[in-house]
Amino acid sequence: MLARFAQAVVHHRRAVLVGALLVVVASFAYGGQVATKLSSGGFTDPSSASSRAAAILDSQFHTGDPNLVLLVTARTGTVDSPAVAAEGNALTAQLAADGGTEGVASYWSLGSVAPLRSANGRQALIFARLTGNDDQVNTRVHQLTPGLEGVHGAVDVTATGEAAVFRQLGDTVTKDLSKAEGIAIPITLVLLVFVFGSLIAASLPLAVGVVAIGGTFAALTGIQRFTNVSIFSLNLTTALGLGLAIDYSLFIVTRYRDELRRGLPSDLAVVRTVETAGRTVLFSAATVAISLGALLVFPLYFLRSFAYAGVAVVIIAASGAVIVLPALLAVLGGRVNALDARRAILHRFGREPHQPEIGEGFWHRLATAVMRRPVPIATAVIAVLLVLGSPFLGVHFSDPDARVLPPTASTRAAADTIAAKFASGETNSFAIVAAHGNNPADIMAYATSVSKLAGVARVDALTGSYAHGQRIAPPSPALSSRFANLTGTWLSVVPTSTLQPQSTAGEHLVEQIRSLPAPWPVLVDGASAQLIDSNAAIFAKVPLALGIVALVTFITLFLMFGSVLVPLKALLLNILSLSATFGAMVWVFQEGHGAGLLGFTATGTLNTTMPILMFCIAFGLSMDYEVFLLSRIKEEHDHGATTTVSVARGLERTGRIVTSAAALLAVVFLSFATSSVSFIKLFGVGLTLAVLMDATLIRGVLVPAFMRLMGDANWWAPKPLRAIYNRIGISEGAAEDHIPAPDLAPARIPAPVA
Repeated sequence: MLARFAQAVVHHRRAVLVGALLVVVASFAYGGQVATKLSSGGFTDPSSASSRAAAILDSQFHTGDPNLVLLVTARTGTVDSPAVAAEGNALTAQLAADGGTEGVASYWSLGSVAPLRSANGRQALIFARLTGNDDQVNTRVHQLTPGLEGVHGAVDVTATGEAAVFRQLGDTVTKDLSKAEGIAIPITLVLLVFVFGSLIAASLPLAVGVVAIGGTFAALTGIQRFTNVSIFSLNLTTALGLGLAIDYSLFIVTRYRDELRRGLPSDLAVVRTVETAGRTVLFSAATVAISLGALLVFPLYFLRSFAYAGVAVVIIAASGAVIVLPALLAVLGGRVNALDARRAILHRFGREPHQPEIGEGFWHRLATAVMRRPVPIATAVIAVLLVLGSPFLGVHFSDPDARVLPPTASTRAAADTIAAKFASGETNSFAIVAAHGNNPADIMAYATSVSKLAGVARVDALTGSYAHGQRIAPPSPALSSRFANLTGTWLSVVPTSTLQPQSTAGEHLVEQIRSLPAPWPVLVDGASAQLIDSNAAIFAKVPLALGIVALVTFITLFLMFGSVLVPLKALLLNILSLSATFGAMVWVFQEGHGAGLLGFTATGTLNTTMPILMFCIAFGLSMDYEVFLLSRIKEEHDHGATTTVSVARGLERTGRIVTSAAALLAVVFLSFATSSVSFIKLFGVGLTLAVLMDATLIRGVLVPAFMRLMGDANWWAPKPLRAIYNRIGISEGAAEDHIPAPDLAPARIPAPVA
């Protein structure tokens, strides 16, 4: 089937390229503005108890936790001076007059309440809640804040709060993405020239990358019409689009050059390449896509968005590699080796390019050395990986807050000022919601109990305000009359200023409230409750996601290689490699080693979604390299070589390709370390380590060691499974001696350039 398909592509090469060009132009025309259409949230489970609490607050009480906070600073004097008070009241009124806000209150509108004033008296707070879903809130904060921030007569105003923070996060990610592309693409192009030698060949991966990125932008633009898509998924689109284009192009072009060196005419070399390397690319892409598709089982649309982007970019990149790239090779023929910059550079130093014979290369020597002493070498490498992974045992998780932004970001600076200069945790207040039950005596008793808990500074209820088990203020007449006829009630809990929502203490307080006896069923809202619920939702789905990835990977590798032990070995080694990466991420980003060098604030936690996301991406990419290596090893074995010889030759044929692909992909991922957002830095640095570790220690050392120890058992399978493989299994080497003979007029193609 692949042979017939490749023949058709070669025969209609120019039509294929014209069609591909039209598709790319249409994709960028349709999806070029995708960044403006995506959302910056997606870190909460919409079906969780905390989300239900927020929904009840909104629908039944028409209120909710404030998501916009204005920090108002007096330019001279204090917030109680007449000019400052006038500006504060004017800003409060301006915000309250907006149709998309609720619950607007300020230091001045509430009668100069002390908790909303800083200790030195120069700052005060205005609170508001922007209504609507994530997209509506993001749009509204974009519209509101330019008119609110800046100098207003006697005051300076800065916006912060969840809505403003995530707005700035989205803007920052968009800018950082452009910066990362500006860094990665030129460096990658230079490295491609050294890897491929030829300037013509080096440009081919970029062509496939443009197809993959443009197509994915269009796909995400279409998907966001039906569901929320996170703007952070664009980072994956760019990284994987370029990275997989490099991986697949390296494998396809290298095989094509091999076939030319064997003496095949160009057209037949293209068909042969698609039959063999193209088959491996398709199986590899299927493995990567399914690994990323496992993210769809999670309820957080932040994670699901990476599945949308990842599956789309993998499918489109693989399609470009087996459709567009073969058409380009058919047009270029032997000219794919033209403009050999590497040869020109070597000539300037009086040297000639050297193509080592089989058995002479570095990777052959490395594999042979490892297989002479597989046990001590494998033991030493495994010990190193386990030591690197050990910090992950102390991981602590959190959701993003203002601290993921740099200290110079306006929302982060305002949040830091509030944390340092205000005695209470007003900006971290959260709600306890009872849909039914509004007996004043019950409310008073329950509020009194909650106010006694450690970490609670104050509880505001319809019956008054409470602290340390005592009522400290009478009820608000306005609130009492407004909610007198409702069947339920809610309480606002103000934590102490030292209690951070994204912390173990914040989670413990919510768990205490949830376990506290109440007169009616209650739900808890707020950042700490959302963190608990999001973690629970993620961890509940982790076994299913891991099971999907493991099962599909096992089936795919079995169908390619007919072995039971090879897929099991691949799964175990990949998990070992990823655990080392996770340990390094805890050591760097949670514990803060290197925080000054990388430019981020260590919070003592990791974003919960990052290990899950990195696992699915890195696992898929490691399977990518595994398939490339094993396909060559199996090909050698199918031609009669022993396991030891097959491993050495297979690693020699693919070692340079895999290492080059990993290095180029690492450049792409590492460019994201320049991001101003800490968890995007983690994403870039973590995947860089994962890719490099997998391509070197795992493929170069542990795979040869384990395959040497397993010997002929590498290719063993029980008789029933062997029968299945013999019937439907697919091997790249199966077509080795079959060269199709279509009427392709190979004489029209120039002879290969040496």
